[in-house]
Amino acid sequence: MGVLMSRRQTVERVQKVSLAVSAFKDGLREQPSTRRRAEAGTAHQGTLEQEVQEGEEEAVAGPSQPQESSAGKAAWERLRDGRGVEPEEFDRANRFTPPAFIRPKRELHDDEPPDISLEQREQILNDEMCEICEVWTAESLFPCRICHRVYHDGCLRRMGYLQKDSAVEVTETAHTETGWSCYYCDNLNLLLTEEEMYSLMETLKNCKIIPGVCLTLDDFLHYKHQVHKQQFERTMPEAQEEQAALQFNALDPDKKGHIEWQDFLSHESIQLLQKIRPQNALLRLLTPKERERARTAFLALDQDNDGFIGEAECRQARHSWFRKHQKEMLSCNVSISHVGPISEGSPASSRNGKSPEKILPATKQEETSIDWPGFLRENVAYILAARPNSAALHLQPLT
Repeated sequence: MGVLMSRRQTVERVQKVSLAVSAFKDGLREQPSTRRRAEAGTAHQGTLEQEVQEGEEEAVAGPSQPQESSAGKAAWERLRDGRGVEPEEFDRANRFTPPAFIRPKRELHDDEPPDISLEQREQILNDEMCEICEVWTAESLFPCRICHRVYHDGCLRRMGYLQKDSAVEVTETAHTETGWSCYYCDNLNLLLTEEEMYSLMETLKNCKIIPGVCLTLDDFLHYKHQVHKQQFERTMPEAQEEQAALQFNALDPDKKGHIEWQDFLSHESIQLLQKIRPQNALLRLLTPKERERARTAFLALDQDNDGFIGEAECRQARHSWFRKHQKEMLSCNVSISHVGPISEGSPASSRNGKSPEKILPATKQEETSIDWPGFLRENVAYILAARPNSAALHLQPLT
């Protein structure tokens, strides 16, 4: 009997809510004068009538205030929600609904040093089912080189994440040493919390940056000057301007004369993370595959197995995160659980006898020893910046 009464109460509650919603919608269509007369006669319905009044006042006041264009407003909403694909770019017919991205939240212990052991290797396991359709089809699944997720190329197409040349890139690199980053890991902006995202959006708005628009060198330098002046209340030094120009070139590897919006957004996102979060918090963002990749590089550089490497070797490893394999060098005989890209001149490749002479150790007088925790702290931002599939260098290493 109790169950029956509970269901009846539920039905009555739903009916009441439906009536309230209908009354709310009808109230929005009423004239202001009619609404005032209704308020005078039914003061006991104050809560619903107040909501109606607020809705009508917003509707009346709206046209008199300057409004953003619908396209511009939609662009800012996509930026806020972490959606990188413009909905106008492809037909939504026969498409899966894109996921709702949930931005991370800072935890109380984030700033404490994480325990990342050098000796204890981590077992790398990928999911067995496609992240999108949750179906297992063995070898036809494409793994992400950063996280544990795997995908069908057909599911990625229906989501709108594979278009034109990107589909070929996934099928050619997902099972190779270069690897492929899924749409979660490819977007560095998704590492920002809501508060950090709003901070970045305010900066972009103040500097008149339009989401989705490519930036030329003049645009990029003008933006960097404005940000520097807002932060330090003085003109950006010439040395920093030269460094900004080098960063622009790194973001434009094909020398097109402009940088893509997504590359600019990834660069600004990683820059903001460096400014706001301590290195310990950044270390907690590393995935098991990235940590294992870092172990491989460090152990290859630690030739005498004393737990230390030189500063020059650390810089060499930093630069190697961004090295790309040439397509003719790719090999498909790589395990699905491979931890990430190992470049031709990277320290890890020296174990196989590939170009060890490219690593030039510094002299003892110049060298500063760096241990495993120090190696991680020095390189964590560059490891994160290497996640996107784009050939652009989203964080140019300092020489």
